[in-house]
Amino acid sequence: MCGIYSYYNYHVSRSLQEILDQLFQGLRRLEYRGYDSAGICVDTDDAPEPAACGYGDGDGAAAGNGHAHSLAPCQGSGALDGDSPTPIVIKAVGKIANLEALAAEYVAANGTDVAKVLRHHVGIAHTRWATHGRPTPVNSHPHVSDPSAEFVVVHNGIITNYAAIKEILVSHGEEFVSETDTEVIPKLCKYVYHQLGTKLPFPKLVMEVMRRLEGAFALVFKSRHYPGEMVACRRGSPLIVGVKVPQGKGPLASFRSFSDAYGGAHNSQAIEVWAASDASAVIEHTKKVLVLEDDDVLHVAGGGYGIYNAANRGDEAVPRVLQTLQLEVDQIMKGGYDHFMQKEIHEQPEALLQTMRGRVMFRRPDDEPSAYVAGAASRITLGGLVDTKATIRRARRIMFVACGTSYHACLAARQTIEDLVELPVVLELASDLLDRRAPIFRDDTCVFVSQSGETADTLRALEYAKTRGALCVGVTNTVGSAISRATHCGIHQNAGYEIGVASTKAYTSQVLGLDAKVRALAETLRDSQSLLFFARGSNYATALEAALKMKEVALIHSEGILAGEMKHGPLALVDEHMPIIVVATRDGTYAKMQSVIEQLLARDARLIILCNEGDERMQGYAAGSRCQLIEVPQTVEQLQPVVNIVPLQLLAYHITVLRGHNVDQPRNLAKSVTVTD
Repeated sequence: MCGIYSYYNYHVSRSLQEILDQLFQGLRRLEYRGYDSAGICVDTDDAPEPAACGYGDGDGAAAGNGHAHSLAPCQGSGALDGDSPTPIVIKAVGKIANLEALAAEYVAANGTDVAKVLRHHVGIAHTRWATHGRPTPVNSHPHVSDPSAEFVVVHNGIITNYAAIKEILVSHGEEFVSETDTEVIPKLCKYVYHQLGTKLPFPKLVMEVMRRLEGAFALVFKSRHYPGEMVACRRGSPLIVGVKVPQGKGPLASFRSFSDAYGGAHNSQAIEVWAASDASAVIEHTKKVLVLEDDDVLHVAGGGYGIYNAANRGDEAVPRVLQTLQLEVDQIMKGGYDHFMQKEIHEQPEALLQTMRGRVMFRRPDDEPSAYVAGAASRITLGGLVDTKATIRRARRIMFVACGTSYHACLAARQTIEDLVELPVVLELASDLLDRRAPIFRDDTCVFVSQSGETADTLRALEYAKTRGALCVGVTNTVGSAISRATHCGIHQNAGYEIGVASTKAYTSQVLGLDAKVRALAETLRDSQSLLFFARGSNYATALEAALKMKEVALIHSEGILAGEMKHGPLALVDEHMPIIVVATRDGTYAKMQSVIEQLLARDARLIILCNEGDERMQGYAAGSRCQLIEVPQTVEQLQPVVNIVPLQLLAYHITVLRGHNVDQPRNLAKSVTVTD
């Protein structure tokens, strides 16, 4: 949901065109998160050395010659005191290609020298997913404080008290031009700056602004009052910082306090810094990253950086560990596939192996490979739970909390966990748990499942469970995510990076020999307006997940239905036109699913049966009726849903492509839902 990308270079020469290209490329890396508009802010001149500008720039009077540019530059006159660069803000609705075209128009119309080399510069960029106000240039980010762009801000999240702040600012003469909650932030920066005086360090100013904001946000600031400085902060919305010192250019300098930033001792050093919503945007530049925690404030000036915490409200830096990303550039590339979703479906065998590696120890003779397939496991070790296993065993119940695909994964696992640990297992949709303020007890074990580890509703539910004293366990696919940091213990899936919005390999992993057959089936379903999926037992989760994928990417109305409820309403929808996919593999509900198929066939249903290879009864149905079969390998009942979902993921993928939709960026959807509704 939305994407922030910013680039800071100091004593590292980059032409304006190189900076523009890098901002556009960074935004492309964040496209998968979902967006409807985009924007950038750059300068046309070098920023001055930090020692030259001190804490402020005189009395702060501003009329400005900057441009808040969407389709045409805003008008301004005069200049700020001091040597502050002229910001250019360009915004466009639609894809990043539209933004690039608009930037090229601006360059041509204004004679901007894009070959000019800038050794000190701050550039910020953003992809917006509309929450407050329609997708329009004026509602897009970056937002500015005024026509002269004294302060420029990009924002992910929602400011819940923006209306109250807006009312105060309007009473002080501010004029608003957008429908967004974000516009209050740069205007609040300007108001606080002039109220508190000009000798305020930039990060301190941002802390004062944060103190007045409620909600979830990640923010990046630049200002004509603090030329050449970048400040970023977060509360409840992810933000990572990549850092790089060019080879042979000295050590990485970190500030101990605000005064270090303006002391000038680090000004001879060279540094590049990226602040982004996701590691995918920085991995091609550096693997060294800092993960900001709630209320952290990053300040970059000259050749160094400092991280402070707004909750502490002090001027002493807080320690944050420089981490090395376990991610390769090829993981964020399509690698010969047409789409990321297709790539990630086909990566699932390797993802399953990575998830199991080092955790599942098999006992088998070397000459009996079939024993490995049968799963004669001697031990399963989950290192993240070793210290808390006794507490989990004493729990009165295990509660799984998740949203969307992660919830379906929990549903698929519920019966197996109940069988193995003999504890009651309950499932909660995170948003519903919060709405109900459901009872949670100190002897509960609550497991929070999220691919990204940043899902807003799941995070809020985690905070709620912690206040109730429950043991909180995280299951995520993202190392260093908010959930992995906030839980008492947990497990990383190690399924590999996901770019496609429709989560696939984080749900499961399997073999893929059915692609051509599934594509042929997709041809027959491409014009369908509705699809029904029937299943029972652990495969009910398969039906729900398959229906979700069909909605997400193919834009077809679809429902996953518990087959035991068929006579309580859904049977009324059955006729010869409605496509119905029935999951009937050999498990504990197999006999009941045969009965379901018989009843559907008696009503001339248009059936597609997902069954095990060599199932003669199902083959008999196909031979004597309009049925079609999707045959999958048979495995133990607990793992059968792992196999069954794969051809249904492929079916959703192929139908989407045949219908001409963007499979990696579904309409109106975002990859990481980092704000609550």
